[in-house]
Amino acid sequence: MNTCFITQNGHIGKLPRNFENCRTEFAWQIALNADHLPIQLITSESPKEKHFDLGIIILPKKLELFDLSKLLEKSKIWCKKLCVMQEGPAWYYQDYNYTDQVNYINFLQEMDFLLVHNKSDIPYFKGLFKKPTFNLQSLMIEDAISHIKRKNNGCPIIGGNFCSWYGGIDSYFVARNLNKDIYIPSMGRKIQNEENFPNLKHLPYMMWNQWIDALSNFNIGIHLMRTHAAGTFALNCAYLGIPCIGYKGLDTQETLHPKLTVNIGDIELANELSIKLRDDKEFYNHCSDISKNRYELFYSERSWLENWNYILKNL
Repeated sequence: MNTCFITQNGHIGKLPRNFENCRTEFAWQIALNADHLPIQLITSESPKEKHFDLGIIILPKKLELFDLSKLLEKSKIWCKKLCVMQEGPAWYYQDYNYTDQVNYINFLQEMDFLLVHNKSDIPYFKGLFKKPTFNLQSLMIEDAISHIKRKNNGCPIIGGNFCSWYGGIDSYFVARNLNKDIYIPSMGRKIQNEENFPNLKHLPYMMWNQWIDALSNFNIGIHLMRTHAAGTFALNCAYLGIPCIGYKGLDTQETLHPKLTVNIGDIELANELSIKLRDDKEFYNHCSDISKNRYELFYSERSWLENWNYILKNL
């Protein structure tokens, strides 16, 4: 199927398999050998005939910056069929103003089918829009990172900054059980003066392949994030064999780290698990092996393509 992705990113055409900033939305494009068209191009130009069998649209979070009615009109000219791939958690659109909420709902209602991050999102979107809805798993294209070897400096890394979106404070409390410096990535929602928390060390902003290399240094991942979307932190940890403690509701966490998944808010159990990972080498190695094996079984590119073929067969 001749496929294109339509997003707010600026590149046009196909990406190479060794693309250095291969986040999940780029990995999907590479796995499908799909073209990419920026929203700005779609809304400004019209082909004489439909160029693509399928257009996969990832709507930007800041809807007010784009004309959705024009995007819909032009996308139908470019593509025979259209779907939207969920961006962010299922509830994100509910913080829009009235006009943007209505525009978002009307836009999704015009799609042929919908793609979502987690299996738990399927009944939500299917219930709202009465359309075929499928889980499109997160994905890693390994070409740019296959040379990276697991290192282990004994320190924990937490998956997000100190805001409700990432739940960094939950992760920080649990990481203290390791009695080591605690590392954290720098992300868009990093709060002012976050670096003043004791023993907290920030990694700089970096490209995706640099992030995987940096992550390979750490002993345990902790990502107690209530916002459930792509789940790439748990996925990246599993690829490297790093045990990751996280909350239920996220497919990558539950599938790849089943013995380290806790109910939302269960810091008590998360503390117990972090101490067990610290003190019980056999348990640590067991969790590490599970994550690597399950990554290969459920989240390899081969497995992802099998799931994509399932989606196509069931449209």
